[in-house]
Amino acid sequence: MAKALRASIDGRISAPEEATIGVLDDGLLRGDGVFEAIKLYGPHPFRLTAHLDRLERSAASIHLSVDRSALEAEIDALLESPPAGGDTMLRILATRGGRRILLVEELPEWPASASIALVRLSPSEILAGVKSISYAANMHATRLAAGRGADEAVYVDRDDIVLEAPTSSVFWTGTDGELHTPSLATGILDSITRDVVIAGVPCREGAYPAADLRGAQAAFLASTTREIQPISSVDGEALAEPDGGEQARRAEAALSEAVADERGAANGQ
Repeated sequence: MAKALRASIDGRISAPEEATIGVLDDGLLRGDGVFEAIKLYGPHPFRLTAHLDRLERSAASIHLSVDRSALEAEIDALLESPPAGGDTMLRILATRGGRRILLVEELPEWPASASIALVRLSPSEILAGVKSISYAANMHATRLAAGRGADEAVYVDRDDIVLEAPTSSVFWTGTDGELHTPSLATGILDSITRDVVIAGVPCREGAYPAADLRGAQAAFLASTTREIQPISSVDGEALAEPDGGEQARRAEAALSEAVADERGAANGQ
Protein backbone atom coordinates (compact mmCIF):
# COMPACT_ATOMS: atom_id res chain seq x y z
CA MET A 1 0.00 0.00 0.00
CA ALA A 2 1.19 3.54 -0.73
CA LYS A 3 2.53 5.77 2.04
CA ALA A 4 -0.22 7.40 4.14
CA LEU A 5 0.10 11.15 4.71
CA ARG A 6 -2.92 12.03 6.90
CA ALA A 7 -5.57 10.04 8.73
CA SER A 8 -9.01 10.45 10.24
CA ILE A 9 -10.66 7.90 12.55
CA ASP A 10 -14.32 8.72 13.21
CA GLY A 11 -13.53 12.38 12.60
CA ARG A 12 -10.36 12.59 14.67
CA ILE A 13 -7.59 13.81 12.36
CA SER A 14 -4.03 12.77 13.15
CA ALA A 15 -0.75 11.66 11.69
CA PRO A 16 -1.17 8.14 10.25
CA GLU A 17 1.19 6.57 12.78
CA GLU A 18 -1.01 7.91 15.60
CA ALA A 19 -4.31 6.61 14.15
CA THR A 20 -5.56 3.41 15.78
CA ILE A 21 -8.61 1.15 16.01
CA GLY A 22 -9.42 -1.55 18.58
CA VAL A 23 -8.01 -5.02 18.00
CA LEU A 24 -11.50 -6.54 18.49
CA ASP A 25 -12.93 -4.77 15.42
CA ASP A 26 -14.23 -7.45 13.03
CA GLY A 27 -12.86 -5.35 10.18
CA LEU A 28 -9.43 -6.40 11.43
CA LEU A 29 -10.26 -9.87 12.76
CA ARG A 30 -12.41 -11.03 9.84
CA GLY A 31 -11.84 -8.55 7.01
CA ASP A 32 -15.49 -7.53 7.40
CA GLY A 33 -16.09 -4.11 5.90
CA VAL A 34 -16.11 -2.05 2.73
CA PHE A 35 -13.83 0.55 1.18
CA GLU A 36 -13.31 3.01 -1.64
CA ALA A 37 -10.20 4.61 -3.15
CA ILE A 38 -10.57 8.03 -4.78
CA LYS A 39 -7.96 9.98 -6.70
CA LEU A 40 -7.39 13.51 -5.48
CA TYR A 41 -6.52 15.91 -8.28
CA GLY A 42 -5.02 18.60 -6.09
CA PRO A 43 -7.66 18.94 -3.35
CA HIS A 44 -10.50 17.66 -5.56
CA PRO A 45 -11.80 14.09 -5.05
CA PHE A 46 -12.85 12.86 -8.51
CA ARG A 47 -16.35 11.36 -8.69
CA LEU A 48 -16.77 11.55 -4.90
CA THR A 49 -20.55 11.17 -5.06
CA ALA A 50 -20.30 8.07 -7.27
CA HIS A 51 -17.73 6.52 -4.93
CA LEU A 52 -19.87 7.16 -1.85
CA ASP A 53 -22.91 5.78 -3.65
CA ARG A 54 -20.98 2.58 -4.38
CA LEU A 55 -19.72 2.44 -0.78
CA GLU A 56 -23.34 2.53 0.40
CA ARG A 57 -24.34 -0.20 -2.08
CA SER A 58 -21.44 -2.39 -0.95
CA ALA A 59 -22.32 -1.84 2.70
CA ALA A 60 -25.99 -2.59 2.12
CA SER A 61 -25.07 -5.83 0.37
CA ILE A 62 -23.36 -7.12 3.52
CA HIS A 63 -25.88 -5.57 5.96
CA LEU A 64 -23.39 -2.98 7.22
CA SER A 65 -24.63 0.40 8.43
CA VAL A 66 -22.65 3.44 7.20
CA ASP A 67 -23.28 7.02 8.35
CA ARG A 68 -22.82 8.82 5.04
CA SER A 69 -23.43 12.30 6.40
CA ALA A 70 -20.72 11.80 9.02
CA LEU A 71 -18.35 10.47 6.36
CA GLU A 72 -19.00 13.47 4.10
CA ALA A 73 -18.30 15.91 6.94
CA GLU A 74 -15.13 14.05 7.90
CA ILE A 75 -13.91 14.03 4.29
CA ASP A 76 -14.47 17.78 4.04
CA ALA A 77 -12.54 18.35 7.26
CA LEU A 78 -9.66 16.09 6.20
CA LEU A 79 -9.33 17.76 2.82
CA GLU A 80 -9.49 21.32 4.14
CA SER A 81 -5.69 21.25 4.30
CA PRO A 82 -4.56 18.89 1.52
CA PRO A 83 -0.93 17.78 1.48
CA ALA A 84 1.41 19.98 -0.52
CA GLY A 85 2.74 18.67 -3.80
CA GLY A 86 1.11 16.66 -6.54
CA ASP A 87 -1.99 14.50 -6.76
CA THR A 88 -2.77 12.00 -4.01
CA MET A 89 -5.57 9.57 -3.16
CA LEU A 90 -8.23 9.23 -0.50
CA ARG A 91 -8.96 5.80 0.98
CA ILE A 92 -12.29 5.32 2.80
CA LEU A 93 -13.00 2.30 4.99
CA ALA A 94 -16.08 1.36 7.01
CA THR A 95 -15.61 -1.59 9.35
CA ARG A 96 -17.99 -4.00 11.06
CA GLY A 97 -16.80 -2.54 14.35
CA GLY A 98 -18.31 0.80 13.33
CA ARG A 99 -15.12 2.65 12.53
CA ARG A 100 -14.95 5.25 9.76
CA ILE A 101 -11.36 5.39 8.51
CA LEU A 102 -10.03 7.97 6.07
CA LEU A 103 -6.46 8.01 4.76
CA VAL A 104 -4.82 10.46 2.38
CA GLU A 105 -2.06 8.54 0.64
CA GLU A 106 0.64 9.05 -1.92
CA LEU A 107 -0.26 7.61 -5.30
CA PRO A 108 1.16 4.20 -6.21
CA GLU A 109 3.87 4.26 -8.85
CA TRP A 110 2.68 2.43 -11.95
CA PRO A 111 4.94 1.49 -14.86
CA ALA A 112 4.14 2.96 -18.27
CA SER A 113 2.73 -0.41 -19.34
CA ALA A 114 2.00 -3.75 -17.69
CA SER A 115 2.43 -7.36 -18.67
CA ILE A 116 -0.41 -9.56 -17.46
CA ALA A 117 -0.97 -13.21 -16.66
CA LEU A 118 -4.42 -14.80 -16.68
CA VAL A 119 -5.28 -16.26 -13.26
CA ARG A 120 -8.30 -18.48 -12.69
CA LEU A 121 -10.76 -17.23 -10.09
CA SER A 122 -14.09 -18.58 -8.87
CA PRO A 123 -15.90 -15.40 -7.77
CA SER A 124 -18.18 -15.53 -4.77
CA GLU A 125 -21.68 -14.71 -5.98
CA ILE A 126 -22.67 -13.56 -2.52
CA LEU A 127 -20.09 -10.73 -2.76
CA ALA A 128 -20.51 -9.92 -6.46
CA GLY A 129 -20.11 -6.18 -6.95
CA VAL A 130 -19.12 -5.56 -3.31
CA LYS A 131 -15.92 -3.59 -2.73
CA SER A 132 -14.99 -5.53 0.40
CA ILE A 133 -11.88 -5.01 2.51
CA SER A 134 -11.35 -8.79 2.29
CA TYR A 135 -8.65 -8.33 -0.35
CA ALA A 136 -6.27 -11.20 0.39
CA ALA A 137 -7.28 -13.11 -2.76
CA ASN A 138 -6.80 -10.01 -4.91
CA MET A 139 -3.34 -9.34 -3.54
CA HIS A 140 -2.34 -12.99 -3.86
CA ALA A 141 -3.45 -13.03 -7.50
CA THR A 142 -0.94 -10.28 -8.24
CA ARG A 143 1.76 -12.33 -6.48
CA LEU A 144 0.82 -15.38 -8.56
CA ALA A 145 1.14 -13.30 -11.72
CA ALA A 146 4.52 -12.00 -10.55
CA GLY A 147 5.64 -15.59 -10.07
CA ARG A 148 4.94 -16.12 -13.77
CA GLY A 149 6.99 -13.07 -14.74
CA ALA A 150 4.06 -10.66 -15.17
CA ASP A 151 3.29 -7.32 -13.55
CA GLU A 152 -0.39 -7.95 -12.92
CA ALA A 153 -3.10 -10.60 -13.01
CA VAL A 154 -6.36 -10.62 -14.94
CA TYR A 155 -8.98 -13.03 -13.69
CA VAL A 156 -10.75 -15.62 -15.81
CA ASP A 157 -13.56 -17.75 -14.39
CA ARG A 158 -13.94 -21.54 -14.47
CA ASP A 159 -15.43 -21.27 -17.97
CA ASP A 160 -12.41 -19.26 -19.18
CA ILE A 161 -14.41 -16.02 -19.38
CA VAL A 162 -12.41 -12.81 -18.83
CA LEU A 163 -13.37 -10.86 -15.69
CA GLU A 164 -11.14 -8.07 -14.33
CA ALA A 165 -7.79 -7.41 -12.70
CA PRO A 166 -7.45 -7.40 -8.88
CA THR A 167 -7.71 -3.60 -8.67
CA SER A 168 -8.71 -2.50 -12.17
CA SER A 169 -10.92 -3.11 -15.20
CA VAL A 170 -9.59 -4.53 -18.45
CA PHE A 171 -10.29 -3.35 -22.00
CA TRP A 172 -8.96 -4.57 -25.33
CA THR A 173 -9.17 -3.90 -29.03
CA GLY A 174 -10.16 -6.96 -31.02
CA THR A 175 -9.29 -7.85 -34.59
CA ASP A 176 -12.52 -6.04 -35.53
CA GLY A 177 -10.92 -2.78 -34.35
CA GLU A 178 -13.59 -2.25 -31.68
CA LEU A 179 -13.08 -1.82 -27.95
CA HIS A 180 -14.32 -4.62 -25.69
CA THR A 181 -14.70 -5.10 -21.93
CA PRO A 182 -16.43 -7.66 -19.70
CA SER A 183 -20.02 -6.77 -18.78
CA LEU A 184 -21.21 -6.29 -15.22
CA ALA A 185 -23.26 -9.49 -15.68
CA THR A 186 -19.99 -11.46 -15.37
CA GLY A 187 -19.85 -10.41 -11.70
CA ILE A 188 -17.13 -7.77 -11.96
CA LEU A 189 -17.06 -4.56 -9.91
CA ASP A 190 -19.00 -1.58 -11.23
CA SER A 191 -15.84 0.49 -11.61
CA ILE A 192 -16.06 4.30 -11.60
CA THR A 193 -13.18 4.65 -14.09
CA ARG A 194 -14.71 1.94 -16.26
CA ASP A 195 -17.92 4.00 -16.42
CA VAL A 196 -15.97 7.09 -17.51
CA VAL A 197 -14.22 5.15 -20.28
CA ILE A 198 -17.44 3.58 -21.56
CA ALA A 199 -19.20 6.96 -21.51
CA GLY A 200 -16.43 8.51 -23.60
CA VAL A 201 -15.41 5.72 -26.00
CA PRO A 202 -17.72 3.35 -27.94
CA CYS A 203 -17.28 -0.04 -26.32
CA ARG A 204 -18.85 -3.50 -26.57
CA GLU A 205 -19.64 -5.24 -23.27
CA GLY A 206 -20.12 -8.98 -22.98
CA ALA A 207 -18.88 -12.35 -21.76
CA TYR A 208 -15.65 -12.93 -23.67
CA PRO A 209 -13.37 -16.00 -23.70
CA ALA A 210 -9.75 -15.64 -22.66
CA ALA A 211 -8.73 -16.37 -26.26
CA ASP A 212 -10.16 -12.97 -27.23
CA LEU A 213 -7.85 -11.16 -24.83
CA ARG A 214 -4.87 -13.29 -25.79
CA GLY A 215 -5.54 -12.49 -29.45
CA ALA A 216 -6.13 -8.77 -28.93
CA GLN A 217 -4.37 -6.14 -30.99
CA ALA A 218 -4.05 -3.83 -27.99
CA ALA A 219 -5.32 -3.69 -24.41
CA PHE A 220 -5.23 -1.58 -21.28
CA LEU A 221 -6.13 -1.56 -17.58
CA ALA A 222 -8.23 1.24 -16.09
CA SER A 223 -8.55 2.24 -12.45
CA THR A 224 -8.71 5.21 -10.12
CA THR A 225 -4.99 5.51 -9.45
CA ARG A 226 -3.41 3.99 -12.55
CA GLU A 227 -5.95 5.76 -14.82
CA ILE A 228 -5.20 4.20 -18.25
CA GLN A 229 -2.29 1.74 -18.29
CA PRO A 230 -1.45 -0.07 -21.56
CA ILE A 231 -0.98 -3.85 -21.47
CA SER A 232 2.19 -4.92 -23.25
CA SER A 233 1.75 -8.70 -23.18
CA VAL A 234 -0.67 -11.46 -22.13
CA ASP A 235 0.71 -14.72 -20.73
CA GLY A 236 4.14 -13.89 -22.12
CA GLU A 237 2.96 -13.07 -25.65
CA ALA A 238 3.53 -9.47 -26.76
CA LEU A 239 0.53 -7.63 -28.16
CA ALA A 240 0.76 -6.11 -31.62
CA GLU A 241 0.31 -2.63 -30.12
CA PRO A 242 1.95 -2.73 -26.68
CA ASP A 243 1.27 0.97 -26.12
CA GLY A 244 -2.48 0.36 -25.83
CA GLY A 245 -3.23 1.60 -29.32
CA GLU A 246 -5.62 4.31 -30.43
CA GLN A 247 -8.38 3.14 -28.11
CA ALA A 248 -6.16 3.67 -25.05
CA ARG A 249 -5.39 7.19 -26.22
CA ARG A 250 -9.10 7.86 -26.67
CA ALA A 251 -9.77 6.50 -23.18
CA GLU A 252 -7.05 8.76 -21.74
CA ALA A 253 -8.61 11.76 -23.47
CA ALA A 254 -12.09 10.85 -22.19
CA LEU A 255 -10.84 10.52 -18.62
CA SER A 256 -8.84 13.77 -18.80
CA GLU A 257 -11.90 15.59 -20.13
CA ALA A 258 -14.11 14.19 -17.37
CA VAL A 259 -11.62 15.28 -14.70
CA ALA A 260 -11.30 18.76 -16.20
CA ASP A 261 -15.07 19.17 -16.50
CA GLU A 262 -15.67 18.12 -12.89
CA ARG A 263 -12.89 20.30 -11.48
CA GLY A 264 -14.17 23.23 -13.51
CA ALA A 265 -17.70 22.73 -12.17
CA ALA A 266 -16.38 22.44 -8.60
CA ASN A 267 -14.53 25.72 -9.05
CA GLY A 268 -17.58 27.44 -10.49
CA GLN A 269 -16.13 27.82 -13.98
